[in-house]
Amino acid sequence: MKSETGQKTAADLNDRDEPIYQALLTAIVEHQLPPGSKLPEEALSDVFGVSRTGIRKVLQRLAAVQMITLSPRRGAQVATPGVDEARDIFATRSLLECANLPAVLSHVQAPHLAALGVLIEEEQQAHDQHDGAAAIRLSAAFHIQLQAISGNEVLTDMVTRLTQRSSLVIAAYGAPWQRGCRCDHHDRLVDLLRQKDLPALTAALQHHFEHIVASLHFERSGETLPDFTRLFAGNKGAAS
Repeated sequence: MKSETGQKTAADLNDRDEPIYQALLTAIVEHQLPPGSKLPEEALSDVFGVSRTGIRKVLQRLAAVQMITLSPRRGAQVATPGVDEARDIFATRSLLECANLPAVLSHVQAPHLAALGVLIEEEQQAHDQHDGAAAIRLSAAFHIQLQAISGNEVLTDMVTRLTQRSSLVIAAYGAPWQRGCRCDHHDRLVDLLRQKDLPALTAALQHHFEHIVASLHFERSGETLPDFTRLFAGNKGAAS
């Protein structure tokens, strides 16, 4: 879309960048690009078939949501949350998601419970098939969909962003086999949601987050240069 002066609008430019932004964000969240991975503009420009200026805009967007870091000396890298930041991310999630449970309970209907049940089944399938990317995606979707029941779009958006940053924490400090959350924990949350037992539901969700943090090993990952051609095959020219 162009303005009356014939210039491309900011929205139009963002639309062109969106496929690249989403491809990189998904690769980061699903641990295909682990913390510390270098993101050189030239390599990404070649893979996506766009200018380095276009790649730079996407990297700036990712930096704005704290998924990558940008520095003049080191360039762009997938963010590695520090130990305090990692703990704070999950503490904040616990505060927000638990505080919103009364609103979730007041809005929950049978179709909501059924949809959460489907997510749990798909998540368990992903674990059984050792599909780490799907397990991460479905685990995050469970928490987002649970909070979305309340109808609070602002909080749901905040939880969405925090689940993305949680994935960075798990990628940096989780055991190699750790993918997403425990499915049995999610089953328990749905059971308590069905019973509308707020105190037990709140305690179970708090325990869920405490369990995740307790399972983390706070050791830093090293820098890597991923195989961008393999990761983003088929994306070249996506922004044209």
